[in-house]
Amino acid sequence: MDVVLLARIQFALTVGFHFIFPPLTLGLTLIVVILESFFAKTRDEIYRKLSALLVKIVGLVFVLGTATGIVLEFAFGNNWAGYSRVVGDIFGAPLAAEGIFAFFLESVFLGILIFGRERVSNKAYWWSAVFVCLGAHLSGLWIIIANSWMQTPAGFEMVNGKAVLTDFFAAAINHSSMIRFFHTIIGGWITGAVVVGAIAGWYLLKNRFVEYAKKLLVIAVALFALTSVLQLVHGHLHALQVSKTQPEKMAAFEALWTTQKGAPMSLFGIPDQKNKTTHFEIKIPSLLSYLIHFDWHAEVKGLDAFPEDEIPPVLITYSSYHIMIALGMFFIGFSLLGGLLVVLNKIWTARWYFIGLIFLAPLTILAMEVGWIAAEVGRQPWVVYRVLKTADAVSKVVPAWQIVFSLIMFTVIYGLLLVVFLKVFFKIVNKGPETLAPQGY
Repeated sequence: MDVVLLARIQFALTVGFHFIFPPLTLGLTLIVVILESFFAKTRDEIYRKLSALLVKIVGLVFVLGTATGIVLEFAFGNNWAGYSRVVGDIFGAPLAAEGIFAFFLESVFLGILIFGRERVSNKAYWWSAVFVCLGAHLSGLWIIIANSWMQTPAGFEMVNGKAVLTDFFAAAINHSSMIRFFHTIIGGWITGAVVVGAIAGWYLLKNRFVEYAKKLLVIAVALFALTSVLQLVHGHLHALQVSKTQPEKMAAFEALWTTQKGAPMSLFGIPDQKNKTTHFEIKIPSLLSYLIHFDWHAEVKGLDAFPEDEIPPVLITYSSYHIMIALGMFFIGFSLLGGLLVVLNKIWTARWYFIGLIFLAPLTILAMEVGWIAAEVGRQPWVVYRVLKTADAVSKVVPAWQIVFSLIMFTVIYGLLLVVFLKVFFKIVNKGPETLAPQGY
């Protein structure tokens, strides 16, 4: 069996499972800050107890995220020794910074949130919530910096076959790091808002903790609507960046086989890379040229402009990108509809909307996952764009059977972890907020 393919599948499994948890952390910690801020202003016990409920969930998510994240650290040395030898000196720096400047900040103050309500003042507790949220976002920043350097490498030079850092700031704030960071962060806020909205919707459907659920639902829907619209704008800016720095990825996103002026935007289709065509395609003439260059007749590079061995797998890239876009547009419509129902005071009888939020919660995770797939598969065959190919990054001494064995083992363990996570998550939600959060100072 192909060692490179097996190593890629294994890494995709481990990082894909891990990526369930960071977006949840980003969104949930932000909502905890919002709830603690409302409590600080109003002294309404409902906000304090809702915060306590979400803090328990944040603790659960943090544990799973940490455990699955550590696995990824070891994967670079085990299955990707070629990658570690060539670019490890650069890639390792932001990972170390994430641990020093973000992980410890988040974990220390999360301990205060979980165990310190009766031991610290309300002001200190509020600051702890802020620092947990800040730590989660800083963690995301350093990880995105590391990944973005792989997408648009900068601030280095090759010396004797190794990448040597020459400008830390240029490497960290490269051509894609900040725009990819905010794109990911907003996605995490959407995920957190919908998951919290689903919890509130479930309470309302069951006629439990109604007063708590109403306050939580308003916050969730407001954040959902704001971030969904914001993501539309920012997603377009991110697409502009990709079109400039990774044009073959953009061509794969749209299955644009030939370079042309007045390039169309593909809405749906089944790309056929072997025959360089897209079956059953629905497209809007010239729209891609306009969205990228603000000119209906501008030229857009197609896949024919690049060497055959540097073209990414089009079907996976195209499909994942379009699923992400479709989900994003649906989120906008559903969130704005929820906002309208709140304004009209009709959401409390819209049981169908509560059910919709519950079904939408896993779709926000799916949107994050397919967005990651589009970004990573769209970079292939490069592990570091135009510097190091994936085939040259894999460990040469790890046999295929060992990767298969570890792949099976990871699948079983992660399946069990997912079952445990969901069981504990539903147990926390089912218990509800009323018995939580003893009075602080």
